[in-house]
Formats: sequence, C-alpha cells, structure tokens
Amino acid sequence: MASDALKTAIVTGSNSGIGLGIARALAAEGHNVVLNSYTDTDDDHALAREIAASAGNETVYIQADLSKADQSRMLVDKAAERFGSVDILVNNAGIQHVAPVEEFPTEKWDAIIAINLSSAFHTAAATIPMMKNKGWGRIVNIASAHGLTASPYKSAYIAAKHGIVGLTKTIALEFAEAKLAATCNAICPGYVLTPLVENQIEDQMKAHGMDRQEVLDKVMLQRQPTREFATVEELGGTVVFLCSDHARQITGTTISVDGGWTAL
Repeated sequence: MASDALKTAIVTGSNSGIGLGIARALAAEGHNVVLNSYTDTDDDHALAREIAASAGNETVYIQADLSKADQSRMLVDKAAERFGSVDILVNNAGIQHVAPVEEFPTEKWDAIIAINLSSAFHTAAATIPMMKNKGWGRIVNIASAHGLTASPYKSAYIAAKHGIVGLTKTIALEFAEAKLAATCNAICPGYVLTPLVENQIEDQMKAHGMDRQEVLDKVMLQRQPTREFATVEELGGTVVFLCSDHARQITGTTISVDGGWTAL
C-alpha cells in the first residue's frame, strides 16, 4: 500500500475521552475514521458529522457492544463494507471497577476482560486478513501504565491490560514473520485529563476534604512524577506517529505516556 494512500481507521470507544482525541487526530491526517461505542444516539452520529466537516474526510459512527465477540467482529465487517477495507485499528474501548479480589463481582470481572481484552483480539482477528491482503497495516492497542505495573483493587483491569501487552507482542511477531509492512504496538498512558477524570477529581475533593491541587498531588498524580496529566491530543499525536512510515520499524513494543510513572 502506498504510504500516501487514503486509509481507513477504526477507533473503538471513541465517542468521548481518549478515543475521541485519537479519532480527531487521525481524521486531521486525512484518514477516513469509524467512531464507535455501545450507544447509538443522535449525538453519536452528529459527532461523526462534525469531525467529517472539520477534517474534510469521511467519518461515520458504527454502534457495537464490544462485550460480545460477534459484535466486535461485526464492527470491522461493517467498516469494511463502507470503505472497502480497514487499514488502521485502534483498540481503545475499556471499563473499570475497583474492589478487593475476594469481593470482586464475577460479572464485573467478565465484563472487563471481555471489553478491555477480548474485544481487541476479535477486532484484530477480523482486521488482519485485510492488512495481509494490502501488505500494510497498523494496530495500536491502548493499554495503560497498569499494563506494565500494578495497583491494589484493580485485578481485572490490570490482568486485561497486561494481556493487551502480550497480545500486542504476538501480533507484531506474526506480522514480522509474514514480511508485511504492518506493525502492532501498545500505548501505555498514565492519568489522562478527560471529562471522566475531571468528574473523578470533583469526587475525590469531596471524599477527602481537599482542594483540587491537593487531590492532584496527593491522590490522582501521586505516581506520575511530572505531576501533570497527559492530554488526549498527546495520545492522538502518538497514534498518528505510530501509523506513519517513520514508525515502520517500531513494532511489538509499549510506549509509555505516563509522566515517568513506570520509570520509578
């Protein structure tokens, strides 16, 4: 596939937060973009139209419940029906739950593993044949600093994110053995400033009787040495780089965007 050819990208979990930032960045590069989440509202489709108008590309919204294997694969099939193929896959969808292992609800464990890990397997499995057919592709899995380290009370999330890192390495090796101009990498963010995190800051202020800065320094960013959030724009820029020809020899690795968290 020519390096300057128009490409189509799927970004899962992309109607808000990190996924939306990545989708905007890829659209700004001129790629067709498929937004996705489990909802199917007028606002979801309006967001796709807004990005298309702003970037001058084609952006669509496709609903899929990524807790279900068949819908994860259906998302890829529908995108390929619309655009002919899928060239870039960004697995970003994820959920979280916090509880001790012995109290962790079975249904929460199953849902987190399904959405945070298994969906990435299913979307990749459906996309890789198209990448092999074209001889070019990019898969970027959004893992976490918790894909490289751990914290108490997040067993399912940490297990899933460690699994994402392992899946990334396996896909990269299979691409390399097939002699494809295709790569697979994982990005491992620390705390990223999103609307969801903003709400968590407010909750932590109330829970601990702290002001905003105290919550940032002593609670939210305690493990992030820069004491600064990453931004969705920074994550989007990292994905754009990994999808460029400058990154063609970067594969099977993790890129930490965590303010030094995993350097400790």
